[in-house]
Amino acid sequence: MKRSRRTFSAESKAKVAIEAIKEVKTTSELAQIYKIQPNLIGLWKKEFLLNATKVFDSGKEETHQINKIKKEKEELIQQIGQLTVDNNWLKIL
Repeated sequence: MKRSRRTFSAESKAKVAIEAIKEVKTTSELAQIYKIQPNLIGLWKKEFLLNATKVFDSGKEETHQINKIKKEKEELIQQIGQLTVDNNWLKIL
């Protein structure tokens, strides 16, 4: 009989990783509580710590994206204005 592979949500992975980082309980204790392998907890903890800085960098990236969109919008408005002027001029002829 084949066992199906369990999947875990990002929230549950983060919860377990945070508990592992706190070190209130050992990895073995957490593994028993959540019924998962201890090495999986270690992987989640490592991944969590490696990606922790992205939480604080996301604001900078979002600001950059917003500025880029605003600039594109201004350019499009300028093009629309120029095309409107050109269109009106052609109507006069």
